[in-house]
Amino acid sequence: MIIVMKQVARDEEVLKVEERLTEMGFAPHRIQGTERVVIGAVGAQKIILPTGLEVLPGVEKVVPITAPYKLVSRQAKDTDSIVRVGDVEIGGNEIVFMAGPCAVESEEQLLTIAGMVKASGAQILRGGAFKPRSSPYSFQGLELEGLKMLDLARQETGLKIVTEVLNPQEVELVASYADILQIGARNMQNFALLREAGRSGKPILLKRGLAATFEEWLMAAEYILNENNFQVMLCERGIRTFETSTRNTLDISAIPQAKELSHLPVIVDPCHASGNWRLAAPLSKAAIAAGADGLMIEVHNKPSEALSDGPQSLTPENFDRLIEMVAPIADAVNRTIPQAEIKNSK
Repeated sequence: MIIVMKQVARDEEVLKVEERLTEMGFAPHRIQGTERVVIGAVGAQKIILPTGLEVLPGVEKVVPITAPYKLVSRQAKDTDSIVRVGDVEIGGNEIVFMAGPCAVESEEQLLTIAGMVKASGAQILRGGAFKPRSSPYSFQGLELEGLKMLDLARQETGLKIVTEVLNPQEVELVASYADILQIGARNMQNFALLREAGRSGKPILLKRGLAATFEEWLMAAEYILNENNFQVMLCERGIRTFETSTRNTLDISAIPQAKELSHLPVIVDPCHASGNWRLAAPLSKAAIAAGADGLMIEVHNKPSEALSDGPQSLTPENFDRLIEMVAPIADAVNRTIPQAEIKNSK
């Protein structure tokens, strides 16, 4: 359930409600809205209404949440959440671009790509230091050395860093280098990892599983929010279907549906969805038209030599064109791409 506080509720009144919820066996989670405080009450016990909370000073109303995901639900927070990573806001009016190689391969490769994607308008550099691969014989990533290279790229360019963490034991290490922790599709229901990532306090990019339903996806996000970490982004990266002409099938309907059910920002990864760099731009346009808050694009300066996912990686020049191509779509849905606006105004 959620307890909606009055606009004039004092902090001590909010604390009293949280204390009462704890006494009742619930875990209270304070959600700070733009106008008032809402307290999410999560617990295993059955909620019997009325609870008596309604008469406490400062309480406006008590509302039961019917969705199994309590904190993620629009019932808990009816306004869009904004994830802040330094001076980058994800979920606001601006479309955010996360771009970079699938895998960190060398210092020269990473710094070259980082400089190029920043010049095109990317705000966040993506790159895998730890790589979960279907084959144990495929390139597994540079691990700690890769993290150090990402840190260097951040120092050189000012870009924020998003990189994947594979297991709970590595969360602390990866969090010491990354600005955003990525939970990959294969780990979406690694509940120990979700909890540990949530406890890190870092913003989390949660990719949808290969065959995950909306409820399973949002319940995975609930694990993170339940650790009092509300800095979570959902990432649609394609699901597995009967179609074999593309790597996966990008579920465009997932974007408005996720935003209907949840207050969390939605990022789309068209490269993993398609497996083909030529499809990245049209899928990106569709994603923005459907309401995506950002795009995650694989970019490599030499895709033919990439150690991982070369066929789905754009060259820096093609990434530059992609941003220019999606700019009119963003404008049509009242979203902004500042860098594209600068280029178009010249």
